Amino acid sequence: MLTDTLHLFHKYLIISLRTPLWSLFNLIQPLIWLIIFGQLFGRMAQLPGFPADSYVAFFVPGVVIMTVLFGSSWSGVSLLREINSGAVDKMLVAPIHRASIVLSRVLHSAIQVLAQSLIIIIVSAFFGAELFFNVFNALLGLIIIVAMGVGFAALSNGLAIVLQREEPLVVMGNLMTLPLMFFSSALVPKEFMPGWISAITNINPVHYGVEGVRGAFFAAQTFGSLLTNTAVAIAFAVIALFWAVSAFNRLRE
Repeated sequence: MLTDTLHLFHKYLIISLRTPLWSLFNLIQPLIWLIIFGQLFGRMAQLPGFPADSYVAFFVPGVVIMTVLFGSSWSGVSLLREINSGAVDKMLVAPIHRASIVLSRVLHSAIQVLAQSLIIIIVSAFFGAELFFNVFNALLGLIIIVAMGVGFAALSNGLAIVLQREEPLVVMGNLMTLPLMFFSSALVPKEFMPGWISAITNINPVHYGVEGVRGAFFAAQTFGSLLTNTAVAIAFAVIALFWAVSAFNRLRE
């Protein structure tokens, strides 16, 4: 399974390297968010109790997870197109492990959004976001980004397998991504939210991903909080991946 996964991952990686403009386009939108929202809500940092010195430093982790969320949510579309074109049927009759077909796509999506996220974190320093670099914290931050990428790519692939149509998959992706971002601390601190929205963030994996990246790169956070955010991200990735692989294993049975 591991060999087949790495082989297919290499194939998808070559495809991405041959179309660099698509990856560049995916970076433009987060940078636009960073500029617009950083200016639009810049004065929010002056409010009493705001947890950061600048809104840009507070918002960058949200931009990182937005990049992961929106980038990974399209992973299922390409899988669905391969299913409809018959490419997946050819793989299923080949001596290849079934799970590797999903695992390779999920891994490719996660690595792709990880590279984009690192670029955004580095560029954010030029926008005034102060980085708090610690090797151990940074490692946990990278694990969180990869886990969130795996989780949402797996959800997208699982929905593609279940729905079997591109139109409802796109609609479901949009319905999934935007509410998850708004019901998290990506834009507004949890302390500033209405009570019912604050309660929803407690069961929203995106919130833990944002807080984890914030604590790993941009703000001091206790070891227990950072470890909790990492554990939630990993648990989310494992559950979503298990569901996607199970759904694919039932395909064409």
